[in-house]
Amino acid sequence: MNFYALVLLISLAIGVALGFLVQLDAGYVRVSWLNWLVETNVWIAFALLIGFYFALHYLFRTLSTTLAVRAGWRQWRKKRKYSRAQQNTIRGLLHYAEGNWKQAQKFLSGSAEQSDTPLINYLASAQAANELGNEKESDLFLKKAFDNTPGGDVAIGVTQAQLQLARGQLEQCLSTLLNLRKKTPHHPFVLKLLQQVYTRLNDWQKMSEILPELRKYKVLKDDEVEKLELETWLNLLRQACDEALRARKGEFNSEPLNAIWDRMPANLRKNPHVIYAYASQLMRLGAGGQAETLLRKALKQHWSDILIDLYGQIAGANVAEQLLAAEHWLKERPNDASLLLALGRLSLRNERWSKAKEYFEASLKLKRRRETYYELARLLAAMDQPQASNEYFIQALHDSAKLPDLPSPKSQRRSA
Repeated sequence: MNFYALVLLISLAIGVALGFLVQLDAGYVRVSWLNWLVETNVWIAFALLIGFYFALHYLFRTLSTTLAVRAGWRQWRKKRKYSRAQQNTIRGLLHYAEGNWKQAQKFLSGSAEQSDTPLINYLASAQAANELGNEKESDLFLKKAFDNTPGGDVAIGVTQAQLQLARGQLEQCLSTLLNLRKKTPHHPFVLKLLQQVYTRLNDWQKMSEILPELRKYKVLKDDEVEKLELETWLNLLRQACDEALRARKGEFNSEPLNAIWDRMPANLRKNPHVIYAYASQLMRLGAGGQAETLLRKALKQHWSDILIDLYGQIAGANVAEQLLAAEHWLKERPNDASLLLALGRLSLRNERWSKAKEYFEASLKLKRRRETYYELARLLAAMDQPQASNEYFIQALHDSAKLPDLPSPKSQRRSA
């Protein structure tokens, strides 16, 4: 049977049944409230109740639809703001990458509140403002980042330290970094920024304290750490000597300088450049005897041209023994130009002029060095041999300036 035919049949049956019931007895309903009185039969009252039910249902449905529309409107507006914030964030980051600081700040700061990444928006805005020279505005963005993004302390602190470093606010930057160190003691980038601050503050003592961590956490490349370590200890030696010279009371005190040397890593104490620096600072303090002993021991273990050069310039406690020690080395290194130059200088200290001349000439035959020319020229001038002295001076100048070989007029003295 067709569905609609069945519904029609059932409706007709219900209608017939209702007609029968109405005809059987219409009934009576009376409703009284305050001054109101309503009287009707049961069937009309029943019909009114059904009508009231449908009216109430329609009313609630209309209200629900209206509220849903409003909620949908709010949701649409929210999505639209969110979408626009994401687009502006991307646009701001592109401007930031291109160095368009003004546009970057505009888009990033304007979309920060609706963005998924407010921390990034505020931090990048702070850096853009700083690039524009607006330090107060930059600090304001950092404060907003701190207020709006709980848990971003380290990122905010690192950015703040970078900005302070860029502005040259070294003391403030150091304070920020030390606070960060309390929260993240081994943070590689914090360590790297600390290294930069200590370098600019010339605080080599503190630098020496973080060197093990710079190496351990791979903050710098191995060769960079080695270079920094060498620079650090050389500066510590120089600073110790400077302080001793400033605090001079009668005799120089080399104890602070020796203390730095004793604290130095063992591998550095074998480095010729470090030994050279230590001996040079001892010479500044008038401790030539100590410097001579240091160099003699070092040369016995590891021969070095820069150390033998310095050895020839030092006045040890006993210059005669110093000359004998150098002559002993000559047996093993007869063709060492640097050693021969040092021997010439030590011979001068022992007032052995002819011997000094022989050593300088022997050194020149092996290697033409400006220093050797000058030493020889100075010696010959003192020995009343001005013409020979001048020739060595001229040769030294010639070699220094790397002049080309060109014809020149003959000397009148020679012609005569």
